[in-house]
Amino acid sequence: MTPKILLVEDNEMNRDMLSRRLQRKGYEVILALDGGQGVALAQERAPDLILMDMSLPVLDGWEATRRLKAQAETQAIPIIALTAHAMEGDRVKALEAGCDDYDAQAIELPRLVE
Repeated sequence: MTPKILLVEDNEMNRDMLSRRLQRKGYEVILALDGGQGVALAQERAPDLILMDMSLPVLDGWEATRRLKAQAETQAIPIIALTAHAMEGDRVKALEAGCDDYDAQAIELPRLVE
């Protein structure tokens, strides 16, 4: 069975680049353009992994992650925070919000896939 990755990313260039690279690696990629859509798609499609941009419209990645981790049906899905804000403390903030890991953009795909 093909692993499903939910990519929650509002930046079209980042979304297109990362989704194409993941698909070439054999993953099924589900796309969400904002945090609200990400939460809904996670509940509906039960992905194996969520890549969550933290700077999103409608519902930011911090709040979307908190909501997903608070729901029984989605709390076990690993979430990796993606953020351009590689500031000291952002990793801690992402983990406190419920993310399982943190990666600063620009993404190094081999490390991310690992």
